[in-house]
Amino acid sequence: MERRLAAILAADVVGYTRLMGQDEAGTLRRMTELREEVLHPLIAEHRGRIVKLMGDGLLVVFASVVDSVACALAWQKKVTKHEADGDKDTRLQFRIGINLGDVIVEGDDIHGDGVNIAARLEGLAEPGGIYLSGDAYRQAKGKVEAEFEDMGERELKNVAEPVRVFRIASNGPAPNSIPSPPEALPLPDKPSIAVLPFVNMSGDPEQEYFSDGVTEDIITELSHFKELSVVSRNSSFAFKGKAAVIGEVSEKLKVDYVVEGSIRRAGNSVRITAQLIDAKSDSHIWAERYDRKLEDIFEVQDDVVRRVASTLVGRLEHERQERTKRQSNSQLKAYDLYLRGREHFFNWSVEDNLKARDLLKAAIEVEPEYAAALALSSEVLLRMWLNGWSVGPEQDLAESFNAAKRADEIDDQDSRIQTALGMAYVFQRKLDKARHHFETALKLNPNDTRVLVYYSRQAVFDGNTEKAVGLCRRALLLNPYGKYNYNLAIACFVAHEYLETTELLDSIRNPPATILALLAASYAMAGDEDKAASTYARFCEAAKACPVFANLSQPEDWQEFFSARWPFRNPEDLEHLLEALGRAGLTV
Repeated sequence: MERRLAAILAADVVGYTRLMGQDEAGTLRRMTELREEVLHPLIAEHRGRIVKLMGDGLLVVFASVVDSVACALAWQKKVTKHEADGDKDTRLQFRIGINLGDVIVEGDDIHGDGVNIAARLEGLAEPGGIYLSGDAYRQAKGKVEAEFEDMGERELKNVAEPVRVFRIASNGPAPNSIPSPPEALPLPDKPSIAVLPFVNMSGDPEQEYFSDGVTEDIITELSHFKELSVVSRNSSFAFKGKAAVIGEVSEKLKVDYVVEGSIRRAGNSVRITAQLIDAKSDSHIWAERYDRKLEDIFEVQDDVVRRVASTLVGRLEHERQERTKRQSNSQLKAYDLYLRGREHFFNWSVEDNLKARDLLKAAIEVEPEYAAALALSSEVLLRMWLNGWSVGPEQDLAESFNAAKRADEIDDQDSRIQTALGMAYVFQRKLDKARHHFETALKLNPNDTRVLVYYSRQAVFDGNTEKAVGLCRRALLLNPYGKYNYNLAIACFVAHEYLETTELLDSIRNPPATILALLAASYAMAGDEDKAASTYARFCEAAKACPVFANLSQPEDWQEFFSARWPFRNPEDLEHLLEALGRAGLTV
């Protein structure tokens, strides 16, 4: 038996089972082409040796960690380029894990903990991500052009000791990284609770949307109880995929109680486990397991919410005001479509927005009285109009308003619906009506951060920048990980705080053309002509993906576009915006 020290790279295709189910022959063909045209030459170039070829991945050994990391970086870059022209739903993406460790060599094969750790690291990585063990990181740091993010120690399956994990941070923030919240923000003086993402135990990664959606619904329902301070989805989901230590959750999120659980879905059956934990003592207050048919999923959610809330506040004053009629099979199908649509909506891209629109349309066709789907559809259509993604912009704006109105007619006791209608009224230039619906939404659910940040937009256009900033700060109090930079930036720009505006906007990843226009304008007003010019060039490139911009050839066209999307009550605020855009290079 031969042992040696080696750098091991484990790579796996994301969603391979789903891809094979959609198009087995096509997936196999594209995988073969990718290996022959990209991966095999790349591995040879970096002096690696392929140990195993699996249908959905590869195991590669290198003599040097530096070679393995350089290969991994080029791997992800070239695969992205190779797949760029394909349909987004069928593109091949890889996760990669790298470890430096002792391996057992048997002929052309290798075994041992060194291999196992690389494989487990690959399983932790996000699509397009590269994760390293601490041993590999120590050899690679300073020797490759990459930034590394310390992910802390992780318990890996079938590995005796915790492993220090590092992530190559070239692709933005890690989905499982836990940033420190601002220390200056005190939390409300009432019981605080976080609902961690329920673990998908179905054995199918494609069911993540279902467990995530159920978790988010439980968060939303708990937020209706004014006796509780409920940590928002974004903060809770920072722990997704991580073996959460309750003490760490309590410290990071500043909560007294934690709800955690799991969901196993098989056919028409679902098993949900849930437990409520006192975070200070790490003791279980309540736990339950539910084995139900899928048509009972809403009853299970209601039960979890009632039990958690009643345990914390002593008793419930009355049943939730929003108790929808979601028990029929047709409504269950609509709920599934709604969850899929919501998942795409939060991805913030043209393609995802279109998919969200189609899925929500299908949900409404199945269940025309589905108020939540109508409200989210209103937001999707409004986003298309705001960003210039619409082929028929005026139709999208009208349909957005009609969907929000219809949702309100069906259920006027849901903060999300009131928020959607408030936003719809903002861009109908009816700011007073918009304010009424935002205030109603806050009464229904004072812990809903989306109400607060959308309300801040109304306040800016209404000429009250101080109120807008206060609403965003309040949202940040409830959700220290919230991404409210755009809403804060709008208020700062109107208040002539250009440097703060540029800092806020420049931190947004993959901004659409409309945000780049405001960023270029802010640099211009701040006197930074070089950055204004380079940002304007980025705007021109992004604008190519926006059908509406192709028709804006005259100054009055641009003025009409921005005037509609910035419906200021005070004319001088619009003049200020148009002046700034003109300085940046837009012919307005």
